[in-house]
Amino acid sequence: MHEGDGSLKLHKVGLLVNIAVASVLLLLIYYDTLLWLVLKDWNRPDYNYCYLILPIVLYLVWERRERLAAVPSVPSWLAIVPFVFGLGLFWLGELSGEFFTQYISFWVLVASLCWLFMGWRKLKVIGVPIMILLAMFPLPNFLNTKLTLNLKLLSSQLGVWMMHTYGLSAFREGNVIDLGFTQLQVVDACSGLRYLIPLIIVAIVMGCFLKGRFWKKAAVVVSAVPLSILTNSLRIAATGILYEIWGAKVAEGFFHGFSGWFIFMFSFAVLLLEIWVLNKIFPENDRRRDPEKDGGEEEAEGVSEEGAGDGTPVSKTGHDGKKGVSAVFSPPQFVVAVLLLLGTLGLSYGVEFREKIPPDKSFSRFPLEVGNWSGSRESMEQKFVETLDLSDYVIIDYRNQRGKTVNFYVAYYESQRKGESIHSPATCLPGGGWIFKEAGTATIPVPAYDGQPMEVNRAFMQKGAYKQLSYYWFPQRGRILTNAYELKIFTFWDALTKQRTDGALVRVITPVYESEDVADAERRLQNFTAAINPVLKDYIPGKTIHPGRKNFYKAPIPPQ
Repeated sequence: MHEGDGSLKLHKVGLLVNIAVASVLLLLIYYDTLLWLVLKDWNRPDYNYCYLILPIVLYLVWERRERLAAVPSVPSWLAIVPFVFGLGLFWLGELSGEFFTQYISFWVLVASLCWLFMGWRKLKVIGVPIMILLAMFPLPNFLNTKLTLNLKLLSSQLGVWMMHTYGLSAFREGNVIDLGFTQLQVVDACSGLRYLIPLIIVAIVMGCFLKGRFWKKAAVVVSAVPLSILTNSLRIAATGILYEIWGAKVAEGFFHGFSGWFIFMFSFAVLLLEIWVLNKIFPENDRRRDPEKDGGEEEAEGVSEEGAGDGTPVSKTGHDGKKGVSAVFSPPQFVVAVLLLLGTLGLSYGVEFREKIPPDKSFSRFPLEVGNWSGSRESMEQKFVETLDLSDYVIIDYRNQRGKTVNFYVAYYESQRKGESIHSPATCLPGGGWIFKEAGTATIPVPAYDGQPMEVNRAFMQKGAYKQLSYYWFPQRGRILTNAYELKIFTFWDALTKQRTDGALVRVITPVYESEDVADAERRLQNFTAAINPVLKDYIPGKTIHPGRKNFYKAPIPPQ
């Protein structure tokens, strides 16, 4: 009896050693990523709730401690498959400069290690807390921007509809609501994103403690999405209605912040009411067993000391009877996982992945005279430059001899490593009230780097009586790209093979004047693009970055 107690104690020590070693290796590998997560991403107003996620997860795991102890630990070799996949995601995120990929990689490794050490049955017991861990990680920038924009537009539409229902005159243009006596702009902070995700998390936690059928829990979680959108729209409508009575103070300062807190608490109360109604309409049989709770007991009974389903004898505690050092450095899956983590750590710190930053030629010297185009330079507020993480930029309004204009904008990034990435115009133009009548890619008769006709994103937009046509594309180290997925793939590949992630966004916009049709604007943009491309080669590096680099742009096509 005494010998068994000593062996069991040694086994517990071994488990703690395994957890400590794996934790230290993960912290060393993801040090920069986790530092950015805590100090940068969690400080963003939309994601400061993330500080509470880990305590919530730890509490939910602790609440399941008895069911977790009742299930035997059966280390699994199958967990190595997602573990290796997680390491692959680490390198994809490390080289492509995408923090979100790093976050998912970290989560996959944590879940895989739990599966590897404890087995699938124990992992199922804590499956919900493990899934909630995903809420610690902010959405990728392009998805966050797009979701924020769509939520702003949807909340604005519903808010204006509520104002009309109340009897208040309101007109919406994009995310700007004109009330006649004032204008309200639905900014990112009012998109509802900072209520949507926390409310979903609250609904999931409620579902964890809700006794009953799974469909009830799912209904509560799913209902959190429309509830969040509706209550945020109600907040916007209330702001417009009360603005006429109390003035600007209802849209700023304490009242604005208080209304956000009140709306969230109101949504929380609605979820509680929903649970009460569901239990009243669909009462549960008290004698019916809780499948979530009993599942652990049934599985514990199904795995005895005789075997774990794969021929490996285990006890209910998972102790396999090993003694000495082998009890500490076990199971063998642990050794494999540690070797893979050590290899990843050694490569990440030992291999030279430092970027080769191209030589700098400031866009402040970009010429104002290009062919038969003359321009005037514009500037951007510094806060927007910092928000966009720009290395350099240029905005010039060019005018041809006929007085027709083209707005030219270039955003340049000398590095697109983690935390810095290009923002596509597709996610910001609709917010200004512009409606995309036509959008997609188009091939234009302008030579690209390889001399072939260039493919660009094309958007024909309208706002009221005003129309405009836009081209935009992404010059990336000798390539012309048109979508965000290509950007990430080639950034990863070039970081791996060239140690370069520099790139740019080029956008040109021209009005469609009343005296012309879209075809005229199309010819104007193509002629301007052909004229500006040879100049861009001196400011946006191509395949090579040495001072005498080859001119990959061909001669422009003559004006039509």
